[in-house]
Amino acid sequence: MGTASSLVSPGEVIEDAYGGEGGEACEIPVEVKPKARLLRSSFRRGPRVIGASFKSTGSVDLEYTAEYERLRKDYDIFRVSKNNEIASMQKKEAKLDEENKRLRAELQALQKTYQKILREKESALEAKYQAMERASTFEHDRDKVKRQFKIFRETKEKEIQDLLRAKRDLESKLQHLQAQGVQVYVPEDSDSDENQTTVAAGGMQCEYWNGCVLGSEPSMGSMMQLQQSYRGPEFAHSLMDVEGPFANVSRDDWDAAVVSLLQVSPHISKGLWSNTVRCYLIHTKDTREELHHFIEIYSPKLQRLCERMGHFYLNVYFPENTASAAERQREMERSSMCVLLLKPSVNSLCSYVVEDTEEAFVKTPDSRPLLLYLRTAEGKVGISGTTRELLERINKADKNAKIKVVDHTGSPEDGAALIYHQLDEIIKQELLGLKSVDDHEHVEEDQVVEASDVLWDEHDEQEQIETYQKMCSTSTHVNFDKYITRLNDLVAAPPPTPPLLVSGGPGSGKSVLLAKWIELQQRHSPNTVILYHFVGRPSSTSAEPVLIIRRLTVKLLQNFWSISGLTMDPCKVLEDFPRWLERLSPRRHGNIIIVIDSVDQIQNAERNMKWLIDPLPANVRVLVSVNVETCPQAWRLWPTIHLDPLSSKEMRNMMTMHCMTAGIKLGKEQERKLETHCKSAATCNALYISVLVRLLTDSRISWSLEETILQCVMCHDTVSLFRFCLRMMLGSLRTDEERNIMKQLLGLLYASHNGVSESELLELLPELAFPTLCSMLFRLEYLLILTLDCGIIHFRHLQACDAVRLELMDGGVTVSIHRERLIHHFSRQLSQHRVTWRVADELPWLLQQQEDKTKLQLSLLNLFVCQNLYKRGHFSELLTYWQFVGKDKVSMATEYFESLKCYEQTCETEDGMRRLANLYETLGRFLKDLGLLTQAVAPLQRSLEIRETALDPDHPSVAQSLHQLAGIYVLWRKFGNAEQLYKQALEISESAYGPEHGSVARELDCLALLYQKKNKYEQADKLRKRSVRIRQKMAHQKGHMYGFTLLHRRTLQLEELTLGKDTADCAKTLNELGVLYYLQNNLDAAKMFLTRSLEMRQRVLGTEHPDCAQSLNNLAALHCECHEYENAEDLYEQALDIRKRALAPDHPSLAYTIKHLAILYKRRGKLEKAVPLYELALEIREKSFGLKHPSVATALVNLAVLYCQLKKHNEALPLYEQALRVYEDSLGTSHPRVGETLKNLAVLSYEKGDFEKAAELYKRAMEIKDAEPSLVCGKAASVHSFNGDTFSLRSPSFHPHTPK
Repeated sequence: MGTASSLVSPGEVIEDAYGGEGGEACEIPVEVKPKARLLRSSFRRGPRVIGASFKSTGSVDLEYTAEYERLRKDYDIFRVSKNNEIASMQKKEAKLDEENKRLRAELQALQKTYQKILREKESALEAKYQAMERASTFEHDRDKVKRQFKIFRETKEKEIQDLLRAKRDLESKLQHLQAQGVQVYVPEDSDSDENQTTVAAGGMQCEYWNGCVLGSEPSMGSMMQLQQSYRGPEFAHSLMDVEGPFANVSRDDWDAAVVSLLQVSPHISKGLWSNTVRCYLIHTKDTREELHHFIEIYSPKLQRLCERMGHFYLNVYFPENTASAAERQREMERSSMCVLLLKPSVNSLCSYVVEDTEEAFVKTPDSRPLLLYLRTAEGKVGISGTTRELLERINKADKNAKIKVVDHTGSPEDGAALIYHQLDEIIKQELLGLKSVDDHEHVEEDQVVEASDVLWDEHDEQEQIETYQKMCSTSTHVNFDKYITRLNDLVAAPPPTPPLLVSGGPGSGKSVLLAKWIELQQRHSPNTVILYHFVGRPSSTSAEPVLIIRRLTVKLLQNFWSISGLTMDPCKVLEDFPRWLERLSPRRHGNIIIVIDSVDQIQNAERNMKWLIDPLPANVRVLVSVNVETCPQAWRLWPTIHLDPLSSKEMRNMMTMHCMTAGIKLGKEQERKLETHCKSAATCNALYISVLVRLLTDSRISWSLEETILQCVMCHDTVSLFRFCLRMMLGSLRTDEERNIMKQLLGLLYASHNGVSESELLELLPELAFPTLCSMLFRLEYLLILTLDCGIIHFRHLQACDAVRLELMDGGVTVSIHRERLIHHFSRQLSQHRVTWRVADELPWLLQQQEDKTKLQLSLLNLFVCQNLYKRGHFSELLTYWQFVGKDKVSMATEYFESLKCYEQTCETEDGMRRLANLYETLGRFLKDLGLLTQAVAPLQRSLEIRETALDPDHPSVAQSLHQLAGIYVLWRKFGNAEQLYKQALEISESAYGPEHGSVARELDCLALLYQKKNKYEQADKLRKRSVRIRQKMAHQKGHMYGFTLLHRRTLQLEELTLGKDTADCAKTLNELGVLYYLQNNLDAAKMFLTRSLEMRQRVLGTEHPDCAQSLNNLAALHCECHEYENAEDLYEQALDIRKRALAPDHPSLAYTIKHLAILYKRRGKLEKAVPLYELALEIREKSFGLKHPSVATALVNLAVLYCQLKKHNEALPLYEQALRVYEDSLGTSHPRVGETLKNLAVLSYEKGDFEKAAELYKRAMEIKDAEPSLVCGKAASVHSFNGDTFSLRSPSFHPHTPK
């Protein structure tokens, strides 16, 4: 039941019957029972209206209302349940979507895996088919060898029977003669016969074993022709005691000699070996005109001369005391030569002129070439008192009369010309090492004619050497002993060993640690080959992976017999390096250690250095340093040495040492404040502390010490500290112009590829004077922001580079402006035909960064740019630039050929035609290395035509062209054409150079290889033997890497150091000079310097010092070389006596002397005296290396040889057998040393009458010898790697080294 009010809609007004006010009807909730409520309200409101009925009025309405409410309730419940179901279904749908995505990803991964497995299957099938083909070829060759050996054995058995019959006949005749009383003379073995064995019965030499010898030092006589194996001291061909830097040097290995040469005498002034010719000019006011004319007219000529030789030239002068004494002294030390311009009649000289003259001409007159220019007035010879005194002091100091004097009475212009001519001669002869004044005119041609297949960048190599030496000389006052000990332990760990990781934060000292560890290793382990590389900025050449691996490959091969046959293909360079390691490491007596600093900065390091993950050979160790933050995840599993932050004690020591040096004392409160600040991870490193202390001790800062400390503690990392250094330096400059110059200088360095040289900065910034540049560089180097290496200024640390970017580079626009400036500078040089290595390095890279493809292509089409990049081995960069332009190899070849045709139309003179021929040849070699053999033929043939026409048909350059063409025909397997060309090249080389020149040996090698391919083994063997003889006689000629020029230059520099007082260092330098002259076959000079070294050491150190024994040992070796054996024996005995008393029984130096003295005894026929020495040498090696080391086996063989010569065959046999077991266990059953030992055993068995065993042993030895080329190389050179210029590493038995 209900009232009508229950049907009123919400918000509707109800009229009250009693005249009351209307109200708003409210909706009645469902759960309230309306019946009772309505009844009660009706009774309360008053009497019921007449005519109304409760039942009739509201019952029906109330029933519909209840039904409505019930339905609505059901609907709400249904709606809620369906919403829940929908939500549940949506969740299931989302879950199914996720599951679907996961399954799709797995399906894609499985598809990729399937494709990978499919490719691997195809590769495996292809490899299987290739292996089956090789196996079939091997079976065919084996059957062929078996047939040949059967015929050989039957023939030799018949010869043996004939020899035995002849032997019995001779013995019967001998007995008959002796019975008749006739004396039979048997000559003693001469020196040249010491390596040959004799037949026991009758004393006749056994001719059946042709070329077979029982052996001598190092092991067997024919080992020199079979293989250059372990290069430890016991196998050195030279008897020189070359400990320390020269421990790996032999007479026949010039590459290793010059490498070791670069590590000697670190106390040599940088000015003597830097590639920047710095001319320090001291002048007075009266000689300004000469100076002005010289700088304006003649300096550019000297600059061009140095550029042609790959050097920089820089005039260093300070007008009127515009620099501090420290800056002038630093420039004086860096200078290569010094010129003093005086007018004798001047009454007074400026103080700075006197100071500089005293430093250069009086205190250190032998440190550099000196030139004294005196301008006297015509008809007047008067000299003022001050000038007279100065000239007298100069004359007194010039004891060796090495100062060149120019006395001029003419005009200043003529005086400048005289100065130029003298400096030109000094640069050519004394600094650049040219033999004659006019040699530079033919340098380029000689480089082309004598160019080897190894394309080498001397600038990159020198940069690495200077970086290493700078790191070694860095004094950080940080204790690295614990890290060095751990490095030694990990390197000495038994194989297999993964790469060793040296990690640390930025600036923690990783580079310095590695450099100092390398220095210790070179000092204490001379038999260890250490290959190192320090990576610079990620955008620089030093971070280019192909150049890094190629350099390491060349350095590796440089320590062996040859470096020919290297590929130029960038991909193959990366692939072949671990293969070279695997092939060459067993041939090394000692470890091969590869050190790469900041390996994570290499471009795409994880992909390009993936060979690090592969297993390394047993004696190869790899050390890499990484930033702990950027280390790839896959490398973190390697053994790691982490450089801890500096301790409080180390920080205090660094601060105290620097402050004491600068004369500054910090207060306790200041020390406490700095120590508190330097406790965070970003500030507690060696670099941050070093920069901080240098800031505090910088005398040019206008702030007080307390203010500087307050500013420094606000810098919370190294980059922010470098930024503060920059702001401080800019604020300390006096003018806005200087500040602008410094900003531009730093901007140019940041925008460049590898840095900028001083001379380039002076050209780029005309408003920059040299004194200002010197002052800025002095401060920037002091604050560790910049450094000068290989004549190039660049950022010393990556943090300094980042600081410049954040502080001075306002985005990419500023960098682009600086790059455009550099592009304009190098483009101007290009237009002036000044294509130097700097232009080739910088200009294409800058254009690539600017994305200017048109100009980049034009620069690449400059043939001299291409030639420069190619000759220095920057093959990968050249290809990268062309790929960026959008050209493939064939299009590139066409572009170059068309460009050469256009250039040919401008060549009219003989020099122009010569350069054109060189360009054609370079293009041909370039295309050949790319594998474009068809395209390579045309430029090589054109080069040949030009040389035959412009020069002479018999000119050596013609032989070079023929040689290159023959290499193409070899790759095409057109051996007949190649043979004809090689023979023509050989004939021309013999006619031009004589029969014993390196070019002749090269052609002989190539012909021998050709005959070997044509199965003409007898002819090939004859040519190889002749080539070996030529190379052995060419020990004094220049090697591959740096040439005789550098060697001669270093020799002269060492001579300069020996003119002072008697000291141990001076005596050491004299000894090194003796060794250098010995290597040059200048035995008289070597004897003089070694004798001086011995006498000085005896005076300074005493006659019983071990260094005296070294000099005695070297002098003895020299006497042996001169066949003065009696003197040599006496010297060796003295050296042995000293070393026995002074050194440990197992010391290597003692073993050297024992070995050489034993060899001398054997050579002189004193075999009984040699036996105890050989036994002692064997005992030392067993203690030093263990019973299973190859060195012990060599000592066993040498002792067995001696017993055989004493006819003690029964004592020799077990020694040979033991040596054979050691060789087989340590080197493998196919090693050449095993073959030589088998040959010696065969001879011994033959002499004992066991002919079957002798034949079996000889057969095994010959199998090993025949298999040796494949053992060395493993596989044939690829099309890209073989260039046909020299005999490759496939046959090292005929290549102890390969000179140019």
